[in-house]
Amino acid sequence: MNDGEEGAGRAAPARRADARRNKETLLDAAAAVFVASGVEAPVRDIAAEAGVGLGTIYRHFPTRADLIIAVYRHQVEACAEAGPALLASCATPYDALREWIDRFVEFLVTKHGLAAVLQSDDAGFEALHAYFLDRLVPVCARLLDAAADAGEISPGMDAFAFMRGVGNLCIGAESDPRYDARRLVGVLVAGLRRD
Repeated sequence: MNDGEEGAGRAAPARRADARRNKETLLDAAAAVFVASGVEAPVRDIAAEAGVGLGTIYRHFPTRADLIIAVYRHQVEACAEAGPALLASCATPYDALREWIDRFVEFLVTKHGLAAVLQSDDAGFEALHAYFLDRLVPVCARLLDAAADAGEISPGMDAFAFMRGVGNLCIGAESDPRYDARRLVGVLVAGLRRD
């Protein structure tokens, strides 16, 4: 291999990393706009938030549904990756669980209109819901198990049932400013503690 070929080989991974970062920046910007204005927000608002042109968004995401699905998957991944990181960085497994549930609640209550858009295509919604469960239930189970193993909570809490309970407490939180889902979920999580 000559020097030119070797340089080109190094440049390709750097370009891929830059493209991945740019796409993540775009998804983060879209998520912020969706939280502030709902999923029907103009694409130009997302472009402005990301600091890119409209063409860049449409090159990555030809339709609004493509963008919404990508944002949803991106945020599920961020929530899934946070679990192990919190276990490694928090003082106790219970603290990691509590912080992860806070992030999970934030994910749930900031999806203005997302469920309605996704449910318009039942097959697509089912696939995304399965993806959500496949990625997040094991993370929650790991956090619950770690807290139980540390003696901080009683053992045997089913992760799916717990997440469903948290999700049910979040229903309607975006439409009623008097309803504080985060506070109620905090009470639920505090109730897990062993005396």
